[in-house]
Amino acid sequence: MPLALLALAVGAFGIGTTEFVIMGLLPEVADDLHISIPTAGHLVSAYALGVVIGAPLLAAATARLSRRTVLIGLMALFVAGNVLSAFAANYDYLLAARFLSGLPHGAFFGVGAVVATTMVAPERKARSVSLMFLGLTVANVVGVPAATLMGQHLGWRATFLGVSVIGVAAIASLAFLIPHDHVQAPAVGLRREMAALRSLPVWLALGTTVAGFGALFSAYSYITPMLTDAAGFAEGSVTLLLALFGVGATAGNLVGGRLADHSLRGTLFGGLTSLAVVLALFPVLMTTEWTAALAVILLGVAAFVTGSPLQLMVMEKASAGPSLASSANQAAFNLANAGGAWIGGLALAAGFGATSPALAGAVLAVLGLGVAATAATVDRRRAVPGRERVVAAHVPEQAPALRP
Repeated sequence: MPLALLALAVGAFGIGTTEFVIMGLLPEVADDLHISIPTAGHLVSAYALGVVIGAPLLAAATARLSRRTVLIGLMALFVAGNVLSAFAANYDYLLAARFLSGLPHGAFFGVGAVVATTMVAPERKARSVSLMFLGLTVANVVGVPAATLMGQHLGWRATFLGVSVIGVAAIASLAFLIPHDHVQAPAVGLRREMAALRSLPVWLALGTTVAGFGALFSAYSYITPMLTDAAGFAEGSVTLLLALFGVGATAGNLVGGRLADHSLRGTLFGGLTSLAVVLALFPVLMTTEWTAALAVILLGVAAFVTGSPLQLMVMEKASAGPSLASSANQAAFNLANAGGAWIGGLALAAGFGATSPALAGAVLAVLGLGVAATAATVDRRRAVPGRERVVAAHVPEQAPALRP
C-alpha cells in the first residue's frame, strides 16, 4: 500500500477527533460560556450541518482543481475552523466555527477515497479506502479520549488547538506524500460529476448508506442509557466501553476492506445482516455486564464492516464522476447520524424500554438490506453479458502510483 495513504489517515484522524470530542466536553463548554448543556449540544448539530452542506458543495466547487490541491485546501479550512473554535469569544462565534469545521469533512473523505483507489491496483481498492478510514476509527480509540482528557485538564480551548496541530501535520503529509499524478486537475469536469448523480444505482447506494448507518446511530446515540439502565454499568465505566466500540469499529473497518476486495456485494449483505442480528439481540445482551461489553464491540465490528464497501459502491456506480458522489456519500453518513438518532429517540420516548433504540436500528438495517437487494436487482438487469463483478465499471484514472 502506498505511503500516501498515511497522509489521508492522518487527516481522517484529526477530523474524527474534532467531530466526536465535543460530546465529551459539553459540560466544560457550557460552564465556560454560561449556557445550558442542551444549548451546548447544538454545537454537535452545527458540525453535522456543516458536513451535509459542505460535502457536495465543496466537491462541486473544486471539481476542476487537482485533487492534491483540493485535499490540502480542505485540511487548511479544517485547521481554520478549529483555530477559530479555540478563540471563539462567545457561543455564537463557537457555533459558527463548528459549522465551518464541518464543511470540509465530507469533501475530504470523498475526494480522499477517490485518490486512495487510484493509487492501488483494482483488486485493492476497498482495502485502500479502509486504510484511509482507519484514521477515523482510531480517533475513537485514541484521539477522542486523549483530547477529552486534555480539555478537562487544560480547558476545552486547548483541545481545539491540539486538533489544529494534527491538521497542520496532515497538510504537511499531504504535500509531501500525495503522488505527482494528482498534481494536475482531473479530466472529469463539474458537468460529468453532476451527471453521475442522475444515476438510479448511485441513489440506491446512497439510500443503503442512510439506512445502514442509520441503524448504527439509532442504537449508538443512546448507548449510555442502555449500558447504565439496562446493563447496570456505572457512568464512569461508559468512556472505557465506548473505547471498546472504537476497537470493534477499527477491526470491522479493516476486515470489511479486505473482504470487499474479494466480494463487494457479499461483504455489504453480510455486514448489514450481521448488524441487524446484533441489534436484534441487544435486549438479551444488555442483561449482564460482560455480554453488554461484547455487544458494544460487536456493534462496532458489524457496522464498520460495511463502511468501505458502501463508499466504494457509490464511487463505482458514479464511475464517470466519482468525487461528487463520493462526497455525497459522506453527507449520507451524517444524515444517517441525525435520522437514526431521531428514530431511536422516538422508540425511547414511546416507552418501549432502554434497549428499544437498538430494535429500531435492527429494522433500519433490514430496510438497508432491502435497498441493497433492490440495487442488486437493478444491476442484474443492466449487467453486461460476461461481466464478473456486479458493480459498475471501475473508477477510471488507474494510473500507477508515482513517487512524490
